[in-house]
Amino acid sequence: MTTFHIKRWWLLGATAALAIIAAVALPLRTATSALPEVVVYKSPTCGCCNAWIDHLQDNGFKVVARDTNDVAAIKMQHGVTPELASCHTALVDGYVLEGHVPATDVKAMLKQRPQITGLSVPGMPIGSPGMEQDGITQPYDVVAFDRQGARVFNSYR
Repeated sequence: MTTFHIKRWWLLGATAALAIIAAVALPLRTATSALPEVVVYKSPTCGCCNAWIDHLQDNGFKVVARDTNDVAAIKMQHGVTPELASCHTALVDGYVLEGHVPATDVKAMLKQRPQITGLSVPGMPIGSPGMEQDGITQPYDVVAFDRQGARVFNSYR
């Protein structure tokens, strides 16, 4: 085989390999980019908020963190009542996320597109995403809320 033929076969092999890599990587990139951006309003010093952000990012969301010293004003602006409140408030694709809502519930909400204001995990239950502590968990509910009230969206026991 001549040098020309070897180079040609090498080029064909390399092209085929790149095509295979692109065929595998493109759907993965598209699936990740299909998730909308989450904007999180949080205190600049809140560690559990950062842990929740990591949880969302680990589950494919692009997250923008906005530090504020007045998270209460953000909550009020987006219909989060004191009964629903937690440490951070996030916005995603027209919905409000309050507290340590698991990424699986965020994805389910975005797929179902219910007529709600958003989801909340009131308080800061141990074991919820961002509140993990040595395998200890408290039971908690993820609640869907709107102006009429709240109902259980998912339960963790």
